[in-house]
Amino acid sequence: MYIIIDCGSTNTRLYLVDQEKVKDKYEVAIGVNSTVSNGNNQQLKLTLTEAIKSLLNQNKLSLHDVDFAIASGMITSNLGLLEVPHLIAPVNINDFAQHTCEVEGNKVLPIDLPIIFIPGVKNDIGEATWDNIRKIDLMRGEETQAIGVISSMSLTLPATIVELGSTTKLIHINKEGAIAGSITSLSGQVYAAVRKETFINSSMIDSDSNTQDFYSTDILKYAYECVSKAGLLRSLLFTRFIQFSLSTTAAERKFYCESTIAADDMKLFDEAEEQGFSLTGDIIFIGNSKRCKIYQGMLKETKAIKNNIISITNPEEIAMLGIKGACYIAKNYTHEHCI
Repeated sequence: MYIIIDCGSTNTRLYLVDQEKVKDKYEVAIGVNSTVSNGNNQQLKLTLTEAIKSLLNQNKLSLHDVDFAIASGMITSNLGLLEVPHLIAPVNINDFAQHTCEVEGNKVLPIDLPIIFIPGVKNDIGEATWDNIRKIDLMRGEETQAIGVISSMSLTLPATIVELGSTTKLIHINKEGAIAGSITSLSGQVYAAVRKETFINSSMIDSDSNTQDFYSTDILKYAYECVSKAGLLRSLLFTRFIQFSLSTTAAERKFYCESTIAADDMKLFDEAEEQGFSLTGDIIFIGNSKRCKIYQGMLKETKAIKNNIISITNPEEIAMLGIKGACYIAKNYTHEHCI
């Protein structure tokens, strides 16, 4: 029996696992952002320690009943509990099992429980220079989700995983089934900032309009054309302009705004091909169902992609990918202490 720790920027999820099956989970509203705001990771350490104890207590277990915890995500960064060096792509799923970082109890948390840290992955670009900054990319946490995909699904390789969250991240899986690299944009956070911090949001709100399920191929194409010719920032502003210039609903304007973000992200696929990432196999979209549909439609309309497309949009299924990845590593890891 062991505990999976999935630590992000603002939230951390803990899963109690027995025989590769989740028995219980516990979530706390803290992540590595607390290290930034506090100037140290003490609050993160204390909260995670209490969360582990709470998870065990609610299952009437003690520390002696679990063998270890296994952690991934930003918890392995300089803002987390222990900075673990990235592995350099390409990395196959068994490489992760051989390069985990095991820490004895009481070393990073004030609790007698060994913790296994899963390293992230960065692109192999050689020496970083201003000339090659477009090739720089890295991940922490997404690799574990990718391992869950690779280890549990039968894919046509090479494949591309498209993770749509606070960032958009393309992860290339080469024909050998290894993580060969990634390309990331800040699209999710940009959209959130537009909604929260700009007046554009007022053009997307209407209590009489259902904005959630609206979809329009025509608006999708117009959004792509606007971004291609006028750029993303000006195209975002059109969300406001069309409210007073065209007969439109809030649903149409919201869809247009979302489509401009997706249109700009189409450059990621161009970058992927330029960097040698083949787009000939399966494409797996992971994220919000509406956002996945917009990106898939944008790809088909603008890139003429006819690949087999797989969508994973159920939140529980998405969470299970990371769990499956961590379970795979937990089952195969080699005991190697790093501190």
